[in-house]
Amino acid sequence: MAKGYWIAHVDVSDPEGYKEYQAANAIAFRKYGARFLVRAGAANLPEGKMRPRHVIVEFEDYETALACYRSPEYIAAIEKRKGRSEIDLVIVEGYDGVQPV
Repeated sequence: MAKGYWIAHVDVSDPEGYKEYQAANAIAFRKYGARFLVRAGAANLPEGKMRPRHVIVEFEDYETALACYRSPEYIAAIEKRKGRSEIDLVIVEGYDGVQPV
């Protein structure tokens, strides 16, 4: 079964206040078995435009990724993020098919 992923590009305007969001989102992430694959770190943008912070979160499957976003725990976290950052977020189903050889 293919994994589910959140891919987020974030611009944090209030780093201290953003820490409250991070503490709150941890509750939902623990509940839904989330695993960070990318959490800020070095990045290179060879083409296009992006926000400066990148996050990829892995879930057991696509349905779990959606459930986490829609959960009361994460909805509460979103409230703590408002006014402290701007985010572009996509929730995607991973690919579990044939790979190039």
